Order: sequence, then structure tokens, then C-alpha cells
Amino acid sequence: MPAPTADYPPELAYIVATARAAAELIVAQCGVIEREMKTSAGAPIPGWKPEEAVTEADRASQRLIIRALRSRFPEDGIIGEESDGAPGITSEAPHSGERTWVIDPIDGTNNFVAGLGCYAVCIGLVEKGQPTLGVVHDVARNVTYAAAGGQAWSNATPMHVLTSPLSDRSLIMLTCNLLDQHGQVPGFIGHWLKHSSWKLRMLGSAALEAVQVGAGVAHGAMTVNGKLWDIAAAAAIILATGGRVTDYHGNDVFPFKTTGYNGSKVPYLAAGPVAHAQLLDEIVKRGWPQSLIENDSQ
Repeated sequence: MPAPTADYPPELAYIVATARAAAELIVAQCGVIEREMKTSAGAPIPGWKPEEAVTEADRASQRLIIRALRSRFPEDGIIGEESDGAPGITSEAPHSGERTWVIDPIDGTNNFVAGLGCYAVCIGLVEKGQPTLGVVHDVARNVTYAAAGGQAWSNATPMHVLTSPLSDRSLIMLTCNLLDQHGQVPGFIGHWLKHSSWKLRMLGSAALEAVQVGAGVAHGAMTVNGKLWDIAAAAAIILATGGRVTDYHGNDVFPFKTTGYNGSKVPYLAAGPVAHAQLLDEIVKRGWPQSLIENDSQ
């Protein structure tokens, strides 16, 4: 069944249609396609192989998205997690202007390969360093989170972040790899796992985790080893709904210099305004490895 559609601005409507077309391409292959391994972009973690999963469906999805973007926005830059036919990522500067599209063709590839229905197609637009348009399409649930022009929707329903303080009912989204570049787990994570009454959740898709903040489902979301393509589209949605996206000092992640981006890590904390201040205070109080707050992506 087609997902309900909001009255999107024309540019956003085109990107929503592109993301849904990519989803149609990959959905039939969920759980049956072979997983390959590739060298992970960015600094390695001690004790972990610098590899991550990729499939032909990832590459095919990115090819479809790039064709659509080049057809309508030929002057814009493109950053994509995959690189068709060669090692590394796609990183092309704009031919003119200061617009760059950031693509994650399947966020949650391991879930996709295993047949676990939690993965997304992500397309974000970064203009002069700021995320101004974003689409995170939850493929298995057929839910499209989208934002542009300061407005955001979950399918046809307007979205807003939670403005309430944290409570024992609060959902906090964590990515599955919590080790920093020195192989350490931040002190605040250990404390929350042992002592917090918050509801800690891991979905296996950083973008779907982050976008729950914009949807008003979760009070906060964070990642230690995320990349720009994990957060660019979701950030447009979170910011449009009144949330914040910062590093672990509390400094805004955006504006972000996309020129020359090579896949380095972008640690972030995303939350509603009240919860953000509370979570940041917890992080400072409980401690973290210094490397976690050193954003090496700028």
C-alpha cells in the first residue's frame, strides 16, 4: 500500500519519490542477498577489523538515487556511503553553488541482510553547511520522515520533538557500536545501562534511531561512530522539529564542511531542547574518553 503523502514542497516531493523508488528496488532482496565486506571509512577501532557490510542492493540503491539527483540538480555536489565499482566512498564537490546531497542508500545493512525489518533509505541536502532538507524512509514499515522549509512530516502527519524533561518513560536511542577510537566505552553509557530507569533502545540503524527524536518518539539519540550520511538527513528533520544536534561538548554539529569529506566519524547527541541539556549534563557528570568529544570530521 502506498504511504500517505503530505503536501510537500516540490523539491522535497521529488526526493521523497526518489527514496521510495530506491526502497522498491531493495525490498524484494531483504534477507536473501549476499553480504560482502568493505574497508570502513574513518579511523579504525582497536580490536575491530576496519570493515563493514555492503551488498549489491546498497550499490544499486545509490546508483538510482545519484541518477535522480544528477538529472534534476546537475550542479550540486554528492556524498554517498558507497562508490560504484571502486573502493571508498562517493565525494563530489558542487560544480557551482554550495549545495551537497548526502546519501545512505541502506542505513542498517546488517539488518537488511539478516531480514530484520529495520533499515532505511536516507537522502539529505546540506546547503552552506546546514541540513535544509531530509528524507529518512523506513523501508519495512513504509514510513517516510521528511523535512524542508522548517516543516517536517511522518508520512502526512506533522512532527514535533518532545519538549518535556526526561522521565522513567523516556526512550533514549543508542547505536550498537559504542566503542570510541581507542576501544573504550564512555562512562555515561555504563552508568545508564546499570542504573538508569530510562528505556535504552538500539535499532541497528543510526538514522532511524535519530529520527525518532524528530518524530517525538524518543527524548534523545546518540552515536559514537556515526558518519555524515547517518545524520545529515535525520538532522534536517530534527532541527525542523525544534531539536538540537550537537557534539559531546554541546557545540552544534552543523554547519558542517562537506568539501573533501572522507568518511571520518561524526559523534553526535540529538535531543529535544530540555532533554538535550539534561543528557549533556549527564555525559559531563559520568565522564567519557577525551577522544569521544574530539570530532575529527571537521
